[in-house]
Amino acid sequence: MDSKYKGVIIIILAIALIYLLINPTSTHEKIDIVGSTSVQPLAEKLANAYMENHSDVRINVQGGGSGMGIRSTTQGIADIGMSSKELSNDEKTDINVVEIGKEGIVIAVNNGNQISDLTTEEIRDIFNGKIKNWKELGGSDLEIHVITREEGSGTRSAFESIVMDNTEMKSDAVVQSSTEAVKQSVASDPGAIGFVSLAHMSNDVKPLFVNGIEPSDETVANGEYLLQRPFLFLIKGENTATVKEFLDWIKSPEGIKIIENENIVPT
Repeated sequence: MDSKYKGVIIIILAIALIYLLINPTSTHEKIDIVGSTSVQPLAEKLANAYMENHSDVRINVQGGGSGMGIRSTTQGIADIGMSSKELSNDEKTDINVVEIGKEGIVIAVNNGNQISDLTTEEIRDIFNGKIKNWKELGGSDLEIHVITREEGSGTRSAFESIVMDNTEMKSDAVVQSSTEAVKQSVASDPGAIGFVSLAHMSNDVKPLFVNGIEPSDETVANGEYLLQRPFLFLIKGENTATVKEFLDWIKSPEGIKIIENENIVPT
């Protein structure tokens, strides 16, 4: 072979080698996870722990809500969709559902609120606007401000199916796009009430007992606490080998420990 062509080949190989060294992720397997903002923090913890021991895999996790997770899975945009609501029969078409855990939905009020326990009927009447003032429930003479999630939110869908009993959410409820935004609204408003994920609870807001039952991992696991919903991973069609290995790892002792540490009851 002509020395001129040998030189060109050597240059091309050198460039290719340099490119691989600069862009090592080009040889990595990739998993895209999209959907529920409630499931997202857990998915991120699982993804980061998995990648620590699987350097050949890159997992990208994005929110957007349960509706986005279902659509992204159905359309083949995401490898794994995230949902915190049960899927309808129509939504289940061509989708495999993997339940990774279940979680409580906490009714949260401002820390200054005197109320500590509500029945599901009282909660329903607050959120549909029938009860308008905390004094009607034995609290302060203070107008109730309802904070809710956006349409398509898995948390809202689960809350409505468990609590609302076919009544409508009050029209002037303040709509927030994430669990954290709901919590911030409640924390800053003495008259506010909202629903948030048990896994996202903090001292910023006050959790209420529901029907005399405290929201906790134990009461969610044994079914005593009624306000609970699933954490789901959604896959369209057959799993790729990379996705299957990740899902199998989630069910391992290491994966289950991470799920429990995030205050999710593993299933």
